[in-house]
Amino acid sequence: MSTAYYALFHCLATCCADMLVGGTNSDRSEGAWVQTYRALDHRDARNRCRNVLVRRFPPEVQRFARHFVAMQEQRHAADYNPTEKFSKSSVNLDINATSNIIDNFMKVAARDRRAFAVYVLLPQRQS
Repeated sequence: MSTAYYALFHCLATCCADMLVGGTNSDRSEGAWVQTYRALDHRDARNRCRNVLVRRFPPEVQRFARHFVAMQEQRHAADYNPTEKFSKSSVNLDINATSNIIDNFMKVAARDRRAFAVYVLLPQRQS
């Protein structure tokens, strides 16, 4: 469960850094890229993914957000509840679902992934 969740988390952290600072083949500052990557907070990301505002993103991003929340909850159960049990088949289903959701998320237009990166990283201020 932890591995499936962290695949989502690192996918999102990489997306944030790539979309806001630049991808591997860009003229980017490595320090700025690492700072942006590390800026993603587990709790804040979960809260943003739960927020009704996520509906303004394409369906693939919405699915990513819902799965992020669900997998974080399952990771907490797996890591912190010693009586929690997971069947091998259910874990395999979650791993496959995570892989598909990541693949579909990465196919979303860069402008939408960039907007989602801003949404999960930066605080929203009321005007």
